[in-house]
Amino acid sequence: MKQALNLAIRAQLHGDVPIGAVIVKNGKIIAHGENQVQKKQNPTLHAEIVAINKACKKLNSKFLDGCDIYVSLEPCAMCATAISFARIKNIYFAAADLKGGGILNNSQIYKTDKHLWKPNVYEIPEYAEESAKLLKSFFQERRKMKNGE
Repeated sequence: MKQALNLAIRAQLHGDVPIGAVIVKNGKIIAHGENQVQKKQNPTLHAEIVAINKACKKLNSKFLDGCDIYVSLEPCAMCATAISFARIKNIYFAAADLKGGGILNNSQIYKTDKHLWKPNVYEIPEYAEESAKLLKSFFQERRKMKNGE
């Protein structure tokens, strides 16, 4: 999770919302990503999607069976669906996202029987405060810039 938080800081440095993701297989990091929505002007380049694309390429597979993903913030509905389609075994996330989360909050996509693959979901509360602080400071700075301060 610490690596995902470091990637979140990296995302913030290039103007993106500070979210990072790491994919692990057999105890080793095989792929990682940070938000690149602003950097590449593409609304689909969330940290999870970037990491999934890298992992699929590395394993030469559309499925990431036996892999786990660590994310600094609860995945949104788009990312949670991509995680399901990739058949990732476990999702670990640091902070819940009350506004945009897609697993425990808002759409709660895994609560229906319609998903063919449902990963196990784990909240890692010991990292929640660190992740939340990154996000709060990012949006505070953004509001200051918007207001010309």
